[in-house]
Amino acid sequence: MKPIRWTLWGLLAGTSLLFALAVAAWPSGWGWFAWRGLVVQYTGVVAIVGMAAAMVLALRGRWLETRLDGLDKMYRLHKWLGIGVLVAAVLHWWWALGSKWMVGWGWLVRPPRGPRAAPADALEAWLRGQRGLAEEIGEFAFYGLLVLLVVALWRRIPYHWFARTHRLVPLAWLALAFHTVVLLDGAYWRQPVGWLVALSLLAGSWAALVSLAGRIGAGRRLRGSVQAMEVFPPPLDMLKVEIGMQPGWAGHRAGQFAFVASRRHEGAHPYTIASDWHPETGMIRFVTKALGDHTRTLPQALHVGDAVTVEGPYGCFDFADGKPRQVWIAGGIGITPFLARMQQLEHEPGHAEVDLFYATDVDDGPTLQRLAALARSVDVRLHVRISPRDGFLDGAVIRAAVPQWRDAGVWFCGPAGFGAAVRADLVASGLAPHAFHQELFRMR
Repeated sequence: MKPIRWTLWGLLAGTSLLFALAVAAWPSGWGWFAWRGLVVQYTGVVAIVGMAAAMVLALRGRWLETRLDGLDKMYRLHKWLGIGVLVAAVLHWWWALGSKWMVGWGWLVRPPRGPRAAPADALEAWLRGQRGLAEEIGEFAFYGLLVLLVVALWRRIPYHWFARTHRLVPLAWLALAFHTVVLLDGAYWRQPVGWLVALSLLAGSWAALVSLAGRIGAGRRLRGSVQAMEVFPPPLDMLKVEIGMQPGWAGHRAGQFAFVASRRHEGAHPYTIASDWHPETGMIRFVTKALGDHTRTLPQALHVGDAVTVEGPYGCFDFADGKPRQVWIAGGIGITPFLARMQQLEHEPGHAEVDLFYATDVDDGPTLQRLAALARSVDVRLHVRISPRDGFLDGAVIRAAVPQWRDAGVWFCGPAGFGAAVRADLVASGLAPHAFHQELFRMR
């Protein structure tokens, strides 16, 4: 989580510092209108820089993925940037339009305006002539963006509605970019903060055009077809799908995930890859659990022979920590990356000593027997915790079962709250924070 926090707060602090250095004269009083112009400019700059960063992150670039510790972390940063942009945009809107409304309501008295200096050149004269249009476009773009961000952040709204509506964000960006070019005070363009805004406008507009052209992740997309399916009825409620990939799949590491699109109107969904990679067979396995509208209907909607599109692989949850001992913790469907890793270990002797803790609500004998057999085949010590029978898995259980846990690399995949609780326990008891690796698989 550190790369996310450092990037988020560093971007805000850096933008704020550059803006503060560019201010020629701070307001002498504390009245509303004394600060109005400065706050409108500042919140606009913060919103446009943050939104540009979010737009670039949405391109799923390899360079950024490596430095931010995986696409799951990139999307978490993308989400928090969206929240920050929403806050800054609302403040910008209120200081700009709310001030006019409050004058009309009699709450504020607008001070008299002094004479405005003549335009310095033809460009400045043209920009002044566009102010009314830019204000109107910016207002309606703000309303549209507000709706789109609420749809994106409110997880009770179905995923397919989020996927469809989020494609409109680049259009809102282009409108807001025009709004910024026209309305940013000309004095700022000659300062480092203006250069940052210019760079943000270029990067965000490029990202918007890539998105509108449907080219995000295009270089990592490949067609495949469903070769086999196995449905596990309740209480497991799981589906195993084997996909045969066309030639060109670059391969993947255990623990990575891919976006899979099987229905055009639904969009692509991220799934952890539950198999290792063998180029001679060209097969990839995914295991899903019925946790939402999409995954509940997959067994009925998907059929052997169906064409799918697979994009990836993504993620840095790859077990590469160099530790001689590892502790793996899986909650429910979070077992999938560990299945892939154990299959990979069948061909990699001399791996780290591993303890695998699997917490589940379901006592399914055949499934647990297959898991135990796979673990034995690669010398992984399996600890199964069936919650109704054994109680919840927590840090105390892990520490008691693995005396050398402080020297281990801990890899967790499962519900976010479960992971946070285990991490807090282990770190408080002496585990180095950087030794705990968690997949942040929630993309919204």
